[in-house]
Amino acid sequence: MIYRILADTVLVVHGLFVAFVMFGGLLALWRWRLAYLHLPALAWGAMVIGMGWICPLTPLEVSLRQQAGQQGYGGGFIEHYVLAAIYPDGLTREIQMLLAALLVAGNIVVYTVWARRRRASRARTAAHGLNRRARS
Repeated sequence: MIYRILADTVLVVHGLFVAFVMFGGLLALWRWRLAYLHLPALAWGAMVIGMGWICPLTPLEVSLRQQAGQQGYGGGFIEHYVLAAIYPDGLTREIQMLLAALLVAGNIVVYTVWARRRRASRARTAAHGLNRRARS
């Protein structure tokens, strides 16, 4: 029973991590410090997708499922749980690399907006400080 709960926990954490890799840049627009967590996650996710690697959480989940008496699965997390939702039929290495590039390109757009907002916020803060000093 405990191995099944652990396997399900790994599954949920893995799914949340994949969602964070995909959409974490948008969270960074809301809370800018999240960018320091998202950027390494994005780099890892893009490498796993682009290089065709298997995330270490996948074998961990499979092992826990087998210890729980359940059947494991081959391939990766994405292929097993969300292949139809994310990847088209006939997935090729070129499509995988394209998806990794699109993931990175989309986040470059998000982080460009993020950087501009940060600069504008700093400029407003600096201008507000100058106005206070001028009035004193």
